[in-house]
Order: sequence, then C-alpha cells, then structure tokens
Amino acid sequence: MQPFTPAAPAVRETLERLLASETFGRSERARKLLRYLVEREQAGEADRLKGSSIAMDVFGKDGDFDPSTDAVVRVQAGRLRELLQQYFANEGIAEPLRIAIPRGGYVPAYELNAIRLPEGRAEHIDPSEPLPVTEEAAAAQAAPSPATAPVPSVVRQLQLFWLAIALVVGMLAVLILRQGSGTLLAGGDAPSSVETAGATGSIAPSSSESLPQAYIVVKASGDGAGRVAASLRAGLSAFDTIDFIGRDAVKAANPATDATSFLFDVLPGPATGDITIEIQSVGTGRVLLSRNLTPSDSAPDAVEDSIASLLSSALPASGAIYSYIEQGNLETGLTRCLLLNDKYYLDQNAKTHLAAYRCLEDLAAHDAKSSLVYSELASLHLEAITDHYAYPPDPTIEKAMMYAHRGVQMGPTSPYAHRTYGYINSRLGNPDEAIRWMRKAYELNPYDLAMAAGYGYGLIFAGKYAEGTPIMAHAVEASSGHPTWWDFGLFAGEFMLGDMGKAMAASIALRTTDTKSHYLAARLISAKAVGQERLATRLLSELNTKFPKFVADPRATFVERRYPADLTNRLVEALRAAGLGNPS
Repeated sequence: MQPFTPAAPAVRETLERLLASETFGRSERARKLLRYLVEREQAGEADRLKGSSIAMDVFGKDGDFDPSTDAVVRVQAGRLRELLQQYFANEGIAEPLRIAIPRGGYVPAYELNAIRLPEGRAEHIDPSEPLPVTEEAAAAQAAPSPATAPVPSVVRQLQLFWLAIALVVGMLAVLILRQGSGTLLAGGDAPSSVETAGATGSIAPSSSESLPQAYIVVKASGDGAGRVAASLRAGLSAFDTIDFIGRDAVKAANPATDATSFLFDVLPGPATGDITIEIQSVGTGRVLLSRNLTPSDSAPDAVEDSIASLLSSALPASGAIYSYIEQGNLETGLTRCLLLNDKYYLDQNAKTHLAAYRCLEDLAAHDAKSSLVYSELASLHLEAITDHYAYPPDPTIEKAMMYAHRGVQMGPTSPYAHRTYGYINSRLGNPDEAIRWMRKAYELNPYDLAMAAGYGYGLIFAGKYAEGTPIMAHAVEASSGHPTWWDFGLFAGEFMLGDMGKAMAASIALRTTDTKSHYLAARLISAKAVGQERLATRLLSELNTKFPKFVADPRATFVERRYPADLTNRLVEALRAAGLGNPS
C-alpha cells in the first residue's frame, strides 16, 4: 500500500462503512474520535488536530487540560489505531481505500489497498497518482522474462487478473452480507442511510441505530461563556442518547439530511454577563429550548449544575430533542425504542412494558451494536420478573444479567450500561456491587440527573439513607420530568430519615401509577402518617381489591425486591399501623 490523496466521496464512503462495522460497533468513543479526525482533516483543518483540541472537542475536557497528566487522547488514539488494523485485516480486507492514524500525530492518512481491481474504480483515484505495485508484482517486473515464451506470460497474467476479480467480489459479498446492508459493492454509490422495510419489517443496522447529532456554536465571549461552553462539551460528550459532533460549526442546513441534527447556540444574554443557550433544529431552525443563565448560574461553583439541568431536560428520551423527533415522525429504530422505554418508566404497566421490550428485542435479534439496546433490555427483563409480566415468557435473572453484561462489554464507557449493571446487582441483594457500578455511572456522566438518581437510589436501597437521600432529592428537584422510580426512592429515603412531610411529597408523584403494590403502599403510609384519613381509607380499599397477595404478606414483596432489612421492617410496621391486613 502507498499513501495518496483520495477523492472526498471515497473517504466518506469508507468512513461510514467503518463506523457501521462490527469492529467499531463496540466502541462509541472510537467511532466519535475517528469521525472527528477524518471530518476535520477533510475540512482542511488538519493543523488543528492537536491533543488539546481533541481533548476538548471529543472528550469534553476544559481549557485546563494537561496532556502530561491526562493521557485520555493518547490512550484512545492508540485504541483507535488497533481497531483500524483489526478492521482492515478482517471485515475491511477488501476495502479499496484504507484509513490510518500514523503514530506521533492525529492526522489521518489514506492508502490504496493492494488487493484491488486495476480498472473500474478510477473515479475514486487521483489520476495523477500511479497505481500501487505489490511486492510480488515488483519482483516479477525486475526478473528477466524469456523472450521465447510471451504467450504463457500473458496467459498467466490473465489468470491472476481473473483470480483477483473473483477474490475481491467474493470478499465484498461476504462483507455486505455480514453488515446486512443493501448497499452496492464497495465501489458503488452507497446511501448514507437505509430506510426501514416498514413498521414490522427488519431494519438495517446503519439506519436503525442512528442517534440525534448535536453541535455547539459559541457566539458569546468572556469567562462565563467559556465555562458554559466547556461544561456543554463535557456534558454532551457523556450522554449515550446523542452523537456529539465536537466542532463549533455546521455546514449549510439541509432539512432532509439534518432532520435529526441539533445546535446548541451559546449567545450573549439580555443583561450584562448573562448567557443564553438555545437548542435549535439544524434542519428547520426551530428553537426547541431556550435557557438564560445569569452570572451566578455560570459561576465556577454553579455552572455544572446549570448545564446538568439543561441537558437533562433536553437529551434523554423524555427531553425536548426526543419529543421533537417523535412529533415529527423522525424516529429511527433505536430512538423509537428509547421513546417506548421512557413511556414505560413514566407509566409502568404490562402494555407499555411489552411495547418497549419487543422493540428492543427486535433490535437485539438483528445484532444491534448499541450498548443502549442491551442495557435497557436487561432492566426491562428484570422488571418482567419482579412485576410478573406475561412477556417475555419465563424470564430469568441469568438472562437479565447476560443482557447487562453485554451492554457493559459493548459500552465500556456507557453510563446507562453501568447503571443497569448496578440496578440488577441491587435486585440480586449485592449492595456493595450495586453502589460500585452506579457510582461509576454517575462519574461517567455527572451531567445526567438520571445517573445521579441511580446512584442515590442504589445508596438508599443499600441502607445508606443519609448518603443517598440528598443525591436523590437533588436529582428530583432539578428535573422537570422523571420516572416514578425516582420518587419511590426518595420516599424510601425520607421515610427512613423520619421526614414524613418530604416522604409524603415524594409519594404524591406515585399517584399516576396504580399498578404497583409498593407504590400504593407508599402512598398509604404517607397519607396515614400526615393524617389524611379519607385518602388512607381509599388507598387501603384499593390495595385490598387489586393486590390481595400483597395484602396477605407485604413482607414477601419487600424481601423479593431485596430491600434492606430495616427498611422492610419499618414498611411492614407502617402498613400495619395503617390498617393493612395482618402483616407477618
């Protein structure tokens, strides 16, 4: 192989095949880094590909990044080089163009593959560059050929030529089948996305797992704007539910291709020192969310909380971006599943569980590469066990753990995958492991209030009420919309700390879900504790009618859910005091 300057379409096609490959499917960080490096180089900005700019744009580091003490860029670049070598030695062995990141720098280099047709692909080759010569061909050119035997030599060359054609076509066919795409052979005009076959048809991985893209444009200046921009980069790069494109500008908007691209515009605010953040659709220019930060909001000790609140309102499946996607019927397979998954946690019942589970299950059956598919499927599988849903049939802890393990394997830096692993360990009665995994999820993305809530929940249900309750309370207060399990976790924490006023406030949010015995029990305990007798009487009747098994032995439910012993005892005592049956 020899380096050369390829045409831009060839680079784009190769890049998209790399990003959609099995090799890169398990490393979101590698995909983000590769896309960033190639797109910057192709935009003529190779001189900006330095460790500091990569650290800020791709990995969310701030201006104080010191490469001598933080090796994240070097480590991830080394991992990227390994994955590129692995891809081109296996899946991409027949790629006409190869991409490499030479050691000692971060600027991509391009090489023609020695295994290629001598003609027929000239549209992707700079005509000023000579075709590559393999070592075997060079040796043959250097060796003297017998003047008396020209015909056998020509026949031999033709045989090798047709053998090369057969080899390349065969390898390309295998590659295309493995990737499950309907694209043309490696040199053809491959579409950037593949439409779904229909509501019930199979979905091509290249389209089914795409996520919303997010960009930043900074138009404000000053220290406050710098802190806000740095926090935005750190937060956007940490969320699993979007693809953050780490650059400060986007091309001219195209409503068709930019339908699910979004711009975080950092603007001067209405008053001196204010900063306004607007989230816009790149395709339509519509502003989805606007938030003004005062100087105190962007101060060093407050900016992270301010950005966490903003991003938690915008980026999860319950946020402004996914709401826009749903309203515009712009879902991919994965975004649709995440929306259904969010609907389940906001309204937990058999119907919403089934819709979310089957959606994610279908993606997994098509060999999904996103860690989100397996981590969320693991949680839903566990919910099927604890809440006795009819689907899937015969769920097991082992299968839930298998899904969770795969999620962590495919997303080693995924906060969602780590949180799920912690959640399952919590249900298995492994509180130390649960806290360890949930703490890691929180550390991976402190800007996602859901990770804070998961960590607080883990602490509470490990019996560490004084530690976990403030974290859970902060997450609930800062979030404009959240799943009901946050409120139940906060109820349990405040209940064990003896603040029944706050426990009651948390339990009020559980009224939207009447299919959970323990949620109704929490509301009954709170109503009785604060003297709301009429409400307590109604809830007691509802529990007796809907959940006779729970009423007969509430302790069994709490033990099954692996609640701490002191929490179980206190709940059973409170239910007895509220008049629930004769708890054992």
